[in-house]
Amino acid sequence: MRIRGARLPARRHAAGTAAAGGSGGRAGDDASGDGPPDDGPGPRGRGSAREGALSSAWARGAAALLAGALPALAFPAPGLWWFAYVALVPWLLLIRGARSPRRAALDGWIGGIGFVVAVHHWLMPSLHVFIVLLAALLGLLWAPWGLLVARLLGGSPSAGRAVAAVVVVPSGWLMIELVRSWEGLGGPWGLLGASQWDVAPALRVASVGGVWLVSLLVLAVNTGVALLVADRAARRTGGVLLAVCALSVAAVWAWAPRPTETGAVRIAVVQPGVVEGPGSVARRFDRGEELTRALRGRGVDLVVWGESSIGAGAWERPETARRLAGLSRLVGADLLVNVDARQTDGSGRSGIFKSAVLVGPDGPTGDRYDKMRLVPFGEYVPARSLLGWATSVGKAAGEDRLRGDRQVVMTLPDGARGLRIGPLVCFETAFPDMSRRLVRDGAQVIVAQSATSTFQHSWAPAQHASLGALRAAENGRPMVHATLTGISAAYGPRGERVGRPLGTDASTAEVFDLPLAGGSTLYNRLGDWPVYGSLAALAVLCAVEGLRALRRLAPGPPGPPARTAHGSPGSPGH
Repeated sequence: MRIRGARLPARRHAAGTAAAGGSGGRAGDDASGDGPPDDGPGPRGRGSAREGALSSAWARGAAALLAGALPALAFPAPGLWWFAYVALVPWLLLIRGARSPRRAALDGWIGGIGFVVAVHHWLMPSLHVFIVLLAALLGLLWAPWGLLVARLLGGSPSAGRAVAAVVVVPSGWLMIELVRSWEGLGGPWGLLGASQWDVAPALRVASVGGVWLVSLLVLAVNTGVALLVADRAARRTGGVLLAVCALSVAAVWAWAPRPTETGAVRIAVVQPGVVEGPGSVARRFDRGEELTRALRGRGVDLVVWGESSIGAGAWERPETARRLAGLSRLVGADLLVNVDARQTDGSGRSGIFKSAVLVGPDGPTGDRYDKMRLVPFGEYVPARSLLGWATSVGKAAGEDRLRGDRQVVMTLPDGARGLRIGPLVCFETAFPDMSRRLVRDGAQVIVAQSATSTFQHSWAPAQHASLGALRAAENGRPMVHATLTGISAAYGPRGERVGRPLGTDASTAEVFDLPLAGGSTLYNRLGDWPVYGSLAALAVLCAVEGLRALRRLAPGPPGPPARTAHGSPGSPGH
């Protein structure tokens, strides 16, 4: 039987050509322009040129590793804060050009490894090879983010998809920051928003939504810039979205509540400097005592010593309490010292605690705060039965410290006008919720005691000190960051620097005149609302993608029956 219409093979060929993108459209786009990318962004000629340089899996992996490490330059000590707003663009473009979801996830993972290593590189002398394993595990958090970036930025994004990208890509990153903020994974060190600690508009944003909102802003700008660079059709949308970001910051600057000054307080920081060799603990105590004596007659309300300023041996001797009480009487102010020694807490637990202890003219006042969030490996070894071997390859804690069970607000005597202070110890300043809780409990000044002498010649001291500006701006309260060996610093209630910071080469005492403030910031009232907003944005995306998947799986309406050459309905087998 001769079948008319030899067009059927031609029609099949045309369908194959359209499926392959041969019509000149963007590869990987569906009819709406919102489909996931299959073969990379842009026209084929441009995509092929890009892929030529990264055709090797090793070359692409090295590019992802480097791209992920770039944002570290925005943090202290390099302090290229402006670079944070474009530092992620190479990484976003690399993931956007992935030829498959698997490759996008791999680019996200490898870039995450680069980010973790670069931001925590100063831990290498302590953790050695373990930091590579840690980075590989934490880097997995960026694999789903890679899929998200490829889905929303791949191909030629429509206006709707571009808007979704500027909202959802930052939200995905914020979920990574939230997960790794758990202290068991190292805590919230290197949150991208923290790179903006010295930028007044960003600090105003922090007063509204904390460091989380600043991170979202930085990611949104990076995503908008990636849209400008990646696709000509998306440039107008990207430009409009960047303008919206700028207008939002301007609105926050103009209308967000500002703390109102209610007075001032004089707080002295004692930084003995680097003391090494035999008897270093005792000699550091002697130096701290000498510097404190020099504060006599300067009218200070509080003297703050750094973390572990008093070791186990000294704290066990009654003479130590008498010497500290004598210093308090001489200076006319209480001392906030820090003890790293075996003690018993209020509930009867005995072990090594790291404690902030308030000492007055008659000795310890009874006000004591035991550190709650300990540094993994530095102060305890997680799952010691499994990971105890880390003590043999690095400087991991030989014995676990014990945790405190509550935060404490201390009230100074009437001579200091009943000032209420909220102590934090070491990397607890990296946790926004802890300083917020202290201020909500009535703290007028946040006081942090730290020691980064192990990392004296790295980026760690500057990066640690910078966190005080964010905690002050978030809560509208001044903050003091006191260390043993630098960098010690003080910040006003808007996050502005107060006085002269003490560098890592200084052995001295410094008095800071801190403005007190009243009122409440939006962040202190509302808490981590940007985190919940990001969760909602991701939930909406998942719901939309789920509905699309269901529509694709649903059976379509039956088509017209096929007909034979003579016009009669066809039957199977004929």
